[in-house]
Amino acid sequence: MDTPLAPHHDQASMQDSSAPRSARDNAFHRSIGVFSGTAINMTQMCGIGPFITIPIMVAAMGGPQAIIGWIVGAILAMADGLVWAELGAAMPGSGGTYVYLREAFQYRTGKLMPFLFIWTMLLAIPLLMSTGIIGMVEYLGFFFPNLGWWPVHLIGVAATVVVTWLLYRRIESVRSITIALWIIMLVSVVGVTAAGFSHFNAGFAFAYPADTFGSHFLVGLGAGLIIGIYDYLGYNTTAYIGDELRDPGRTMPRSIIISVIAMMFIYLLLNISVLGVAPWQEIAQSKSVASLVVERSWGHVAAAVMTVLIIVTAFASVFTGLLGGSRVPFQAAQDKVFLSVFANLHAKHGFPHVALLTMGVVTAIGTFFDLTEVINMLLAATIIVQSLAQIAALVVLRKRQPDLARPYKQWLYPVPCVIALLGWVYVYVSASTLSLILSGLWIIAGLVVFAIWARLNQSWPFAPTEIRETYLGKQ
Repeated sequence: MDTPLAPHHDQASMQDSSAPRSARDNAFHRSIGVFSGTAINMTQMCGIGPFITIPIMVAAMGGPQAIIGWIVGAILAMADGLVWAELGAAMPGSGGTYVYLREAFQYRTGKLMPFLFIWTMLLAIPLLMSTGIIGMVEYLGFFFPNLGWWPVHLIGVAATVVVTWLLYRRIESVRSITIALWIIMLVSVVGVTAAGFSHFNAGFAFAYPADTFGSHFLVGLGAGLIIGIYDYLGYNTTAYIGDELRDPGRTMPRSIIISVIAMMFIYLLLNISVLGVAPWQEIAQSKSVASLVVERSWGHVAAAVMTVLIIVTAFASVFTGLLGGSRVPFQAAQDKVFLSVFANLHAKHGFPHVALLTMGVVTAIGTFFDLTEVINMLLAATIIVQSLAQIAALVVLRKRQPDLARPYKQWLYPVPCVIALLGWVYVYVSASTLSLILSGLWIIAGLVVFAIWARLNQSWPFAPTEIRETYLGKQ
């Protein structure tokens, strides 16, 4: 799982996004440059994800050509990242997508789009956490290989309950956890890659099937791209901390571009090293591929150590992810753009307990699904109301707010937008039928809830739209 850690979850700090520029500048110190911004992005991108998705990618693509999935994923991440870069540089507050949709779509549909985005995050963020729990349990299989269906899922639910219980209190900072998580993850990636190359067999790594690029290739690529873009999630982290970036117009695009390219090479090296240790058919069937690689190369004890590191990483990822994620609906509710119940704070400890418990329950439910299905569902749920909506927001804002200060304007516009649009549509239609149905029903339910909420709050469509061009004249 690509852990959405503290900065990534600074979309939780949405209440500051509508404040005047001077107020926001007083709240945050602009100290993050290109190097530190790139490091932040890469920290969020490189989680447990590749350790649980390499087998899925290899199985989906049908061989070592799985590396193409990561290359195409990088192209989509790059094109989409340039959408984030223009929007984030023009509106460098905390809030990310929430702010962009609010500013772009307020003219015709009021608060509908930011409401739907937050509604979708109630599903997508916990599902992302579910992938971490599922991955953790899969790696526990290295020590307990004979666990049945019920024990596996009971452990998953129990882990979610423990995380929620640990978070059920005021937690001021996760900086130390963030640093520890990054160090552990770095050790894991470097260790597995080194183990793979120390026992490398080119005959395994480049054993492409005879029909590699046959008629089924595009179908496999679609499934592989879903996995690939999941592993790159986090390239947009700096867009959520725009208030802390030094020279956002320069830092935002460069941090995104550099982090995507760097992670592509890291993923390719990791993938090739793993494929060089065993036949790709065996890799595709592995539930703990990192343990397999290290055990084949350096023995059982080294594999056990690596497995523990990955399990710890997965648990910490879920902890920090739910901590930040629970703040997303809370801040939107405080801004009166979402259900007021989520604005409630715990009477004693002052944290958003309603949002935390809601997301904890959804995370637990998600652990009962197959890992591939969960990834499909979380992407299908966000593509429409985030990825595609942001592309539309960029185009709308160029027309509606031509005088908006844009320190960075998308290179070769609208080519990156078109590439991102086609890529996201390809990912969406490649998702499983179940994920499309469930995500569609969730969005429909969100529309119904919005209609009720808007009626009670006398908001659009039951009242005229309220136009607040927050960033015009503020920069």
